[in-house]
Amino acid sequence: MHPILLIAALVSLLAWLYLCIFHGRFWSSLPVLPAATPSGSASVAVVIPARDEAESIVAALRSLLAQQYSGPLHIILVDDNSTDGTGELAAALDHHGRLSILNGEPLPAGWSGKLWAVHQGLAHPAAQRADYVLLSDADIVHAPDHLARLVAHAEPGRLELVSEMVRLNCQTLAERATIPAFIFFFQMLYPFAWVADRSKKMAGAAGGTMLVARGALERIDGVRGIRSALIDDCALAHAIKSTGGSIWLGHAEETRSLRVYARWSEIWNMVARTAYVQLDHSPLMLAGCVAGMLILYCLPPILSFYALGATQLIALAAWLLMGASFQPTLRRYGRSSLWGFALPAIALFYLGATIASAVRHHAGRGGGWKNRVYPKTDS
Repeated sequence: MHPILLIAALVSLLAWLYLCIFHGRFWSSLPVLPAATPSGSASVAVVIPARDEAESIVAALRSLLAQQYSGPLHIILVDDNSTDGTGELAAALDHHGRLSILNGEPLPAGWSGKLWAVHQGLAHPAAQRADYVLLSDADIVHAPDHLARLVAHAEPGRLELVSEMVRLNCQTLAERATIPAFIFFFQMLYPFAWVADRSKKMAGAAGGTMLVARGALERIDGVRGIRSALIDDCALAHAIKSTGGSIWLGHAEETRSLRVYARWSEIWNMVARTAYVQLDHSPLMLAGCVAGMLILYCLPPILSFYALGATQLIALAAWLLMGASFQPTLRRYGRSSLWGFALPAIALFYLGATIASAVRHHAGRGGGWKNRVYPKTDS
């Protein structure tokens, strides 16, 4: 067997050994917040940007109105020019004055739609006087004690951002094949232990649940500084941590997203919307991503089948290590351990969507979401 293939197999195995041993235990699919009781003195405002979310908004708001939280709580829904009756459905809920509905103003140049809606919500008096602001999506159903857990974790350590990756829907065939891998890749990009480590620059968050301290928002001037960001959650985390704030990222066990990806194309488009943003719109970084993904995920199974001798054994070891690292995430989503062997094929799907993201960007169609396409910006 050609020595280049032997070297390639060794590189893949060594890369997986490094990731599993030294990369912040990203594969562990932890941490998870325990049940806890907050002080009850902290006031919280929840800001929810919503654009055409009629299918989920009632369930999301009801879960927030039913929160078992002893402190002051107010919910602010920013209806971002919905055409499906989102605002009307929200207004019909029995909320005893705990819900304010704002009609979003037209989107100005230089802002992403979501962050413009968040900005308007943060300007509401209830958000201005709150000790914490919970930024949540309109498709998230919160467990009854979810807010109490978040605040109870933030208060003792003076954390300025507590975020959780909520449980994503994983029922359709497309979701079962790709959602656990989406979580796995996210953990690899933003090892949760490194996010919480004050000595490391790594910063990340999950947009479905972000509890932010008022002091942090004042220090970074709200979301103005990240107003054009399409990966807004991680941009917010970076803004807070880079200015001295402490942040934390974990997994939610019972809080879940209602968004359904029924077709493969929907997941493809979800990835293609922001993948090239993650690479800073850099063709060089895209080339590195393609090379890295091929070495990490594609070489091990190919050489396991077609190589001989030591090369085959090393490649098989890399493939088994890859599959083993995927197991905690598969267990979190109740999937068979055999999906670990399919990770190379799933990675190719995500790589294809990443390349599509670059093509869309350079064609001026990057960042499209909710009938909006943001203009191409070259860095």
